[in-house]
Amino acid sequence: MNILIVHDQKLPVFTYGGTERVIWSLAKELHAMGHQVSFLLPKGSSCDFASVYVWDPTRDINEQIPDHIDVVHFQKDPGVEIKKPFVVTIHGNGNEHKYIPSNYIFVSKDHAARHGSENFVYNGLDWDDYAKPNFNIKRTHFHFLGNAAWRVKNIKGAIDIIKQTPKEELAVLGGVRFNVKMGIRFTFSPRVKFYGMVGGQHKFELLNHSKGLIFPVLWPEPFGLAITESLFYGCPVFGTPNGSLPELISSEYGYLSHDPADLVEAIAHVDSYDRKKCHEYARDVFNSRVMAEKYYAKYLVSQ
Repeated sequence: MNILIVHDQKLPVFTYGGTERVIWSLAKELHAMGHQVSFLLPKGSSCDFASVYVWDPTRDINEQIPDHIDVVHFQKDPGVEIKKPFVVTIHGNGNEHKYIPSNYIFVSKDHAARHGSENFVYNGLDWDDYAKPNFNIKRTHFHFLGNAAWRVKNIKGAIDIIKQTPKEELAVLGGVRFNVKMGIRFTFSPRVKFYGMVGGQHKFELLNHSKGLIFPVLWPEPFGLAITESLFYGCPVFGTPNGSLPELISSEYGYLSHDPADLVEAIAHVDSYDRKKCHEYARDVFNSRVMAEKYYAKYLVSQ
């Protein structure tokens, strides 16, 4: 099948870019499955396994879709009638009361249900792109993973939870202590360390040395790559039961509560979780091959 993936951000990415890493993993897996994959992306993008066409936002999108394409996979609502068979993945929240066509795909069961749909595919990642976890090393801290500047991710709540523990430390991956626009937003606590938008080997090492993910989100999280990345490194998840979290995190893989005191108590028992089981769950359920196979089934239906 000739598949065109359309996105309005450059690819590849090397640090945060959660959605972009999912798209890249999907394309690479579809290619490995024998499909012909192409991208329509902003200028400056590149790919060594797929053709890249430069997206021009000033032109009709239909004019930019090559004739040989069988199905187009948009990463947001194109907003116009598309002449080729197509699907759309909705990655974020919004328009929950809008009519949703059957070829629009969400990223969790809860995400779909809140938009009046049952159509979803879990995000997957190519775990071969990640350093293998080591379950024998000492775990020294907990971590927060996400864009800390986004208030709904609730870095303040994560810090408050850690400060209520006797001596646990928090590594913040995705934020800085000082923010020029927002002033001194966080804390001077020596038990909280900020690493910015860290990526690559440094990120893997921080995750592999972590005891668990602190994830007290304030919004209905559509999916949460921070969850699956953390689980891959054997980190149970301690968060709020918002959005997709209850369907992703059972009692085997973490603890969910709206009460910070409950989360503090659960953190005290972090060693009761089976780190290898957390890893195997992420590896087997949220991988790019599973995701690609499910999307391919959606492509067939769209024909």
